[in-house]
Amino acid sequence: AQHADGNDTFGIDGNLGTVVDMKVLGVWEPYAVKVQTFKTAIESATLLLRIDDIVSGITRKSAGPGAPKGPQVEDGENVDSERQLAE
Repeated sequence: AQHADGNDTFGIDGNLGTVVDMKVLGVWEPYAVKVQTFKTAIESATLLLRIDDIVSGITRKSAGPGAPKGPQVEDGENVDSERQLAE
């Protein structure tokens, strides 16, 4: 309700749980913290994408150039009996 009245510097005191003027308490949210949060999020996303590319590349290399892409369904014909699992 304080923000609606134009009091933009009001917030919640984490120690007492009351609404107070943050300017009076000397609490300021630094711009550097927000910037670092965005940088960390971007670095994390980039790292995950790189790992995904590496894993995908290893899978493609081990399958060979003529290997089919995507999951394959065995229909029971032309199956190597030595490689089948025991029932």
